[in-house]
Amino acid sequence: MRLMIAGGGGFRVPLVYRALCSGPYSGLVSEVVLFDIDRGRLAAIEAVLRSMSSEVSGAADGSSAVGRSSGRPPVVTSTTSLAQALDGTEMVFAAIRPGGTAGRVADERVAQDLGLLGQETTGAGGISYALRSIPAMLELAANIQAHCPDAWLINFTNPAGMVTQALVPILGRKVIGICDSASALVHRAARAAGVQLPAGKLDGVGYYGLNHLGWLYRLESGGRDVLPGLLADREALASFEEGRLFPQPFLRDLGLLPNEYLFYYYEAARATAGMRAMARTRGESIHGQQAELYPRLATAGAEAHGLWEAARLSREEGYLAEARTAGEARNPEDLAGGGYEQVALAVMRALAGGTGADGVGAATELILNTPNSTGHSFARAGGSDAAIPGLPPDAVVEVPCAVTPAGAVPIPQDSPAEPQLGLLQQVKKVELLTVRAASAGDRDAALEAFAEHPLVGSAELANALLTGYEGAFPELAGLWHR
Repeated sequence: MRLMIAGGGGFRVPLVYRALCSGPYSGLVSEVVLFDIDRGRLAAIEAVLRSMSSEVSGAADGSSAVGRSSGRPPVVTSTTSLAQALDGTEMVFAAIRPGGTAGRVADERVAQDLGLLGQETTGAGGISYALRSIPAMLELAANIQAHCPDAWLINFTNPAGMVTQALVPILGRKVIGICDSASALVHRAARAAGVQLPAGKLDGVGYYGLNHLGWLYRLESGGRDVLPGLLADREALASFEEGRLFPQPFLRDLGLLPNEYLFYYYEAARATAGMRAMARTRGESIHGQQAELYPRLATAGAEAHGLWEAARLSREEGYLAEARTAGEARNPEDLAGGGYEQVALAVMRALAGGTGADGVGAATELILNTPNSTGHSFARAGGSDAAIPGLPPDAVVEVPCAVTPAGAVPIPQDSPAEPQLGLLQQVKKVELLTVRAASAGDRDAALEAFAEHPLVGSAELANALLTGYEGAFPELAGLWHR
């Protein structure tokens, strides 16, 4: 299989390549094509991949820091030509960042300077990011249609839910959005509760939401829901990230385990204060790290992988620092395990005909971003085919899905209670307004999206935000006047 990665100079690309060199995904891909508009970033990531590949090929017993390989590493090529990258491609991974890490800095700072949450994908910063990401991803989708119309697009580009929503009218079910936060929540909660989840299955798992806005509402073991017991167990909750983010009495009364990004909703004042107390925003830290790192990687030779790995660990340890006390280290167990690359490759293997846990023909079950309509596969009694009742069938949601070569089909979930459903409906409205603003060049829709977001909630602030982002990103003026 030929895999093309749009955003091939991205910092996390080596995670995908490492997973393809070893373990269950070794041999799945014969060629990886890196596409990026920045030749310097491509050169740096190519150096890391060469270093990784040498470690795999050079280990006498096939093992290395990269892992145990069962075959030759995929051939890596790179290009700045999108047409060349797409021709003959069967699978596209997209993880682009229009505006680069400097754009992330502005996304965060414009909001923070107005006293609001300054976060990459949540709230005002997420809307700004989407206004840049969606036009670029629409262009990529059009090129996929022109050069490899049968290819699948696995979207990592953030904000993943909004971007996937914008692409469905063009690519239909051939686009699937992924994120690792929901899957990580489920596996950490299962570990804390002593539940063994079958590989490739989510039996007894109930999860509903949008990307970066969801809840685990059921976790069964032997036919019994163990989630209430977990939520009442202070010691067990303290053993994993999501359990520590929220006060235990709050979780017990809520009866749900929120995705980590709900910290920014339930603890908005604490999150905002924590960010303002930091010397640099998360975006500024990452921007500085990458500005220093990338030139070194390009000339590091055999040391490139080690340099990149050290930077990756440093970056992971700084994640959600605003939720921890000064000097508090991130729990090593929360850093362990696979990330979004494992979700993406599990999707790719299932789409390519790989088997699920039950053998030939079995579906792989994963939490993904896909339209809410279940079609005929999982339609409820009574005719409803919405995986999350209360949201439109064409709304992109984040729920457990059954993945086969035919695509990803959402599995029906319980109806969210009114507080959760109301928040989902409000944020989905914001997402749809943002998609309209970015797709149709509708500035009024962008203003309304900012004003309607629960972390903004003001027409006056919406106007100040959009004006600030237009100053930071002059290309937005061109978007409105297309």
